[in-house]
Amino acid sequence: MLRNGLRGLSLRPLARELGTSDRMLLYYFGTKERLVAEALSLDDRRPLLRFRDVGNSADAPEDAVGMRRFLEELWEEFRSPDRRAVMPLQFELMTASVLHPDQYGPLMRDLINEWTDLHAPLFVRLGMSDERALNEATLLVDAILGLLYGSLADGDWDRAAAAFRTLLDRLEPGWVPDGT
Repeated sequence: MLRNGLRGLSLRPLARELGTSDRMLLYYFGTKERLVAEALSLDDRRPLLRFRDVGNSADAPEDAVGMRRFLEELWEEFRSPDRRAVMPLQFELMTASVLHPDQYGPLMRDLINEWTDLHAPLFVRLGMSDERALNEATLLVDAILGLLYGSLADGDWDRAAAAFRTLLDRLEPGWVPDGT
């Protein structure tokens, strides 16, 4: 899938490489879209898997400084060359979800919800209301996606990293508990 992308993904050649038939793939997964979703969910190198349980651990951010440190670690995971190899397929899925929402919309919603569901509880731990925490998480997720997409397109990872630091510089002072 990484080599051919979503558009070039054909079940017959994929089945051949996997030592099965296209009918078996459809039997087990139902659709090409479900197969892609399952394959991406099995990627155990996903940064979000590594950070998924942080909200329930001693490593959870306690304040704005800790939140920033957490986000900087997550950003570095996304910048790694291993992750860059997977990102074109993920962004191709994002585009396909806009063009073909019935087919690929659920995949993208799941991915974005996974990101948001990771971040929102961390903001709640900082003393924000659920609604405010969700807004902060949405802002971060969408900004990170945009910076990653731009970096893939122009190859300027350093500029994106600088922009990410600027984003955190502007947001961090506002990460205070509600009512303060």
